[in-house]
Amino acid sequence: MAPDPFKTDPSAWIARFAPLVRPGGAVLDLACGGGRHARLFLDRGHPVTALDRQIAQARLADGAERIEADLEDGSPWPLEGRRFAAVVVANYLWRPLFPALLASLEADGVLLYETFARGNEAFDRPRNPDHLLERGELLRLAQGMTIVAYQDGIEGNRKVVQRICAVNGAGPAPLPSGANDP
Repeated sequence: MAPDPFKTDPSAWIARFAPLVRPGGAVLDLACGGGRHARLFLDRGHPVTALDRQIAQARLADGAERIEADLEDGSPWPLEGRRFAAVVVANYLWRPLFPALLASLEADGVLLYETFARGNEAFDRPRNPDHLLERGELLRLAQGMTIVAYQDGIEGNRKVVQRICAVNGAGPAPLPSGANDP
């Protein structure tokens, strides 16, 4: 069964590396769904821009900037020229956005990305290869960045995922105690 994008709890991966984001730095939650990661960063004191094609479905606290945009219809990138201390993407893949996402990161900005990878079609949706990352694809995306952590493989005999935490620059600040735990 596909994960519920409107579940309350943030991804453990995103929550684990959230402390790397510069205190008070702006966060972009791309394809935010129900807003679980936007809420995580709002609770941590970050200004958040939540972007989705149906933003009304997001359960966001006051204070989040809401942008409704269909990122796959050929329209221009709605955040041209804006920079973020973190870009968060979970369970979404539209490869034409990769250059815009990287250009949206500040120096020392954190890329937190996780989604389904090739092999997931044996378990559940998505099955379309256009919606599944190729082996090592997030590593290639983050080429030239400092890789803090990366995973690629089967999770719990239920799905195949790829995840990355990468910093746009020389390296991250030290993580708080316990953040390095799997």
